[in-house]
Amino acid sequence: MTEPTYLSKSAFAARIGRSPSYITWLKDNNRLVLSSDGKKVDVLATEALIADTADPSKAAVVARHHQDRLQRDVYSQLTPRAEPTSTAAPPHALTPAGQQPDFHKSRALREQSLAELSVIELRTKQGLLVEREAVEVSAYNAGRLLRDQLLRLSSQLSSEFAAMTDPWEIERHLTAELRRTLEDAERLSAADLDQAISVS
Repeated sequence: MTEPTYLSKSAFAARIGRSPSYITWLKDNNRLVLSSDGKKVDVLATEALIADTADPSKAAVVARHHQDRLQRDVYSQLTPRAEPTSTAAPPHALTPAGQQPDFHKSRALREQSLAELSVIELRTKQGLLVEREAVEVSAYNAGRLLRDQLLRLSSQLSSEFAAMTDPWEIERHLTAELRRTLEDAERLSAADLDQAISVS
């Protein structure tokens, strides 16, 4: 027996075991596919659309109601020896692309995004992640500070070096001043970075 292609709304309601008001609800929520004249229900397309836009959190309830309907309408009419071989729902037909958003994929994407945000929040609280902008600003300020301090050395040391004649003494004095300048810059940069991270 071939599946009907189109049914009236009341016949489709009877087919899926629901009331006519449920069919109206499907239509209002864009989950009902009608024929070109808008009077009959496209059975396969509508069933596929209902399945693809169903809330997966209610899958257990749907399965239980489906099993109850089978028990009432089918198995109760059979002899007691006949047992149902499977209670699995038939495979869903594919919804044409672009017709409706896929609820399952959207829910999975939402859950994945929330999980990733939770990991980011945890690593931030643990101090393993920081705001990128704060680090970039702090690194820029540290580089600028070091440049300014090194450029200032020439004007500070030129008069001292003018009076020196021993190359070894000049080298020793220059090395000491460079070391002091770099240590000052390191200390100030570390303090700025700590402050930027703690504020972020």
